[in-house]
Amino acid sequence: MSKFIDRPRYTCALGGALATLRAIPRAIPIIHASAGCGHNLHNAINAGAGYLGGGYCGGLSLPSSNVVERDIVFGGEARLREQIASTLEIVDGDIYLVLTGCMVEMIGDDLDAVVSEFLDYDKPVLPVHTPSFRGSSYTGYELVLSALIHKFVRKQRQKTPLSVNILGIVPAQDVFWQGNLKEIKRLLEKLGLKVNTLFGEGEDLESIRNSGAASLNIVVSDIHGIQAARKYEEIHDIPYITTGLPIGAVGTEAFLRQVAQALSIDPAVTERVIAEEKAVYYNYLERLADLYNDIDLQRYAVVVGDANYAPAVTRFISDELGWVPELVVITDLVEDNDKEVLLKRFENYESGLHPVVRFDTDASSVKKYLTEIWPANHNDKYFDSFGPTVLIGSVYERDLAQQYGFPLLTVSFPVTNRIVLNHAYAGFNGALSLTEDLFGLLVAAR
Repeated sequence: MSKFIDRPRYTCALGGALATLRAIPRAIPIIHASAGCGHNLHNAINAGAGYLGGGYCGGLSLPSSNVVERDIVFGGEARLREQIASTLEIVDGDIYLVLTGCMVEMIGDDLDAVVSEFLDYDKPVLPVHTPSFRGSSYTGYELVLSALIHKFVRKQRQKTPLSVNILGIVPAQDVFWQGNLKEIKRLLEKLGLKVNTLFGEGEDLESIRNSGAASLNIVVSDIHGIQAARKYEEIHDIPYITTGLPIGAVGTEAFLRQVAQALSIDPAVTERVIAEEKAVYYNYLERLADLYNDIDLQRYAVVVGDANYAPAVTRFISDELGWVPELVVITDLVEDNDKEVLLKRFENYESGLHPVVRFDTDASSVKKYLTEIWPANHNDKYFDSFGPTVLIGSVYERDLAQQYGFPLLTVSFPVTNRIVLNHAYAGFNGALSLTEDLFGLLVAAR
């Protein structure tokens, strides 16, 4: 019997698709699903992603067939046809993607056949099958990208030298996606690269359409975005590499060197960029030295997060802040072979530490794992308490933090207790923001 998921930290595939399209200017989603699907998913994504907002044509303005019992009994294709036609007439967009929910897929509505009736429209209308049983929001991201790569991205045999696409950072699911992409782009441009992040600041639909000219795809994740990268490789002949999410000097140095090696960039250029960034980075961090040493700001840490953030944040707090990460819980649905890849991210710490790593989607399991590694005090005469400790996770860890008296920093979805605009945790600048947020928790009561 499979394990149920208590308070999932992601939406369904339809939610991931909607969030991805929210990140593309003038991309219009048309939902073919039961009444309420779009509304409920907007409520989850908007708040969980640090109050993302509805955008140009999202939120409560989402076009939807809103099929009801009659459509389920007799089929919803006529209703879908009507909804697509009215959306094309009323909503001004540059591309339209028709997304499906569970019920219409279960009754067998022929999405592709209905959408094919609109091939002559002067803007692209693409079908994407996104029922929840296909996967989580990460799957929705992959499905939308795969549809665009296959049917919208322009094929270009001649590749632009030193041009790259960035994959693996999922809009909204990574609450800090826009700031992270901006920082990664800034760093790679210093290496002399032409960087296409596909989503975010400065990008539009043409960025996606022209992404087939890239000479390399960089997947900033060990498990997310790889299907899209393979689709690019298959259709557009673009090779790809996978990296971890770079946070701090250690992670970002490794990231820049890996990219530079893949593109045969002069090592002298790479080392100069790293040296420049580190000089600025440590100049800021130096300001914390007196505070850190005077009141011993070293802490134990518990990290609860997705497959991108958990390894990157844990290494950062261990090897750069000098903290002691005791427990890491990775909350994504992860296949066994992917678990092996992720576990390697927790090896060879410069600190020599070896945090306990668990994979579990159940929000209530974190307390159980914490008790396993550090048993509670049962009126023992001598007891080494698990403290002082900082908890890094999502709002689902709020009850645990209150119970143990741990300060909590929310960094992974859902993040409903913070407003997130262009905040970032990736790269050198993002690590400074993460340090500010963590240390700010410790002096907040002063």
